[in-house]
Amino acid sequence: MHILITGATRGIGAGLANAYRAQGHEVTGTGRSSGAEVTLDVTQPADHRAMAQHLDGRPIDLLVCNAGVYLDKGNDLETGYAPDLWSQTFAANVTGVFLTIQTLLPNLRAAPAPRIAIISSQMASHTHAPGGSYIYRASKAAVLNVGRNLASELAGEVAVGIYHPGWVQTDMGGSSAAITVDEAVTGLMDRFAALSHETTGCFETWDGRAHAY
Repeated sequence: MHILITGATRGIGAGLANAYRAQGHEVTGTGRSSGAEVTLDVTQPADHRAMAQHLDGRPIDLLVCNAGVYLDKGNDLETGYAPDLWSQTFAANVTGVFLTIQTLLPNLRAAPAPRIAIISSQMASHTHAPGGSYIYRASKAAVLNVGRNLASELAGEVAVGIYHPGWVQTDMGGSSAAITVDEAVTGLMDRFAALSHETTGCFETWDGRAHAY
């Protein structure tokens, strides 16, 4: 199986890449740093074009849209949430996901049973709304909506799942987070393996629970 993972140089993305390679799968990992197999800033259309040229039509069985940013952590309602944080966050967490999928759709269609996994968050759900992190929450809700609509448009062709990876001990989640990268990776891999045309459009947690939209 050929798997492409965005944001694969650290955190959950790196954990997924390592675990899939250990299982013998072929993994293409992208990232903004020079350490990535394919350099991809998901906000840059030129990088997407270069990635497509690099892959040269090669089939992708599983695309994991993991790259994202959390720039408004700790911002204050009265003085924070500057306009540029909104534009940067949506460029990475929403537009970047859409551009990745749009660019790689021919590669996915070339695979026998293609799947797309979008990493969103429980913070996208209207049932998890305690306030704060307005930009991140809005961006994850938006990409959840993108995933749901893609699942409808690509029904019978490409299965699409949207996932909450858990509160994970990464640079983004912090050291006090609830689960380790390994726990998140194991759970997510199980979810991706179960994704099918019957379950397309699902919004699930890393440990297999359906999440309210």
